[in-house]
Amino acid sequence: MDYIICLENKSEEKQVEYLVRESFWNVYRPGCSEHFVIHKLRDDENFVKELNFVMKKDGKIIGQNVFVKAEIECECGKNIPVLTMGPICIAPEYKRKGYGKILLDYTLQKAQQLGYGAVLIEGNIDFYGKSGFKFAKEYNIKYYGLPDGEDDSFFLCKELTKGYLRDVKGVYRTPQCYFVQDSDVEEFDKQFPSKQKLKLPGQLA
Repeated sequence: MDYIICLENKSEEKQVEYLVRESFWNVYRPGCSEHFVIHKLRDDENFVKELNFVMKKDGKIIGQNVFVKAEIECECGKNIPVLTMGPICIAPEYKRKGYGKILLDYTLQKAQQLGYGAVLIEGNIDFYGKSGFKFAKEYNIKYYGLPDGEDDSFFLCKELTKGYLRDVKGVYRTPQCYFVQDSDVEEFDKQFPSKQKLKLPGQLA
């Protein structure tokens, strides 16, 4: 192996935020907010510190992934505890070399070992499907606020414990801690080197 995966140290937080910024810049929107999201997540009560991982190569952090506790609101009135995940990223120069899947599979295995039953995310099935994710609708789980008939192919789920979601039918909400204000992102971003924001084809916003 030419890499190691370990828990993030306090002293590495700014390095990780810089990595996240570089990885997501101009991908989904002009600029990005993911580096501020991860900054805020670390202080949230639902952040799972035992699943806050970095990947290192030659002493340099080249990847990271985090998990947050979430819930499925079931039709029966119960709330089923699950995890959501991300941001997850690999440094741009190491993308498409297999490191992303290695990091994803390792961190999912660690979540399973800690006893978590399932992970729900927003993502691309072409990538996440290789690690066992399926469309969440196959588990009778809907994405909060998405009208019936709308495209939900972005909403994915992986059972970590076989049968954990058997007989479950309900709605998943993205945890509130993932939502940030653009003005707060702009202020936080002043700590980093200036980068040009570009409107590019394929961006979501």
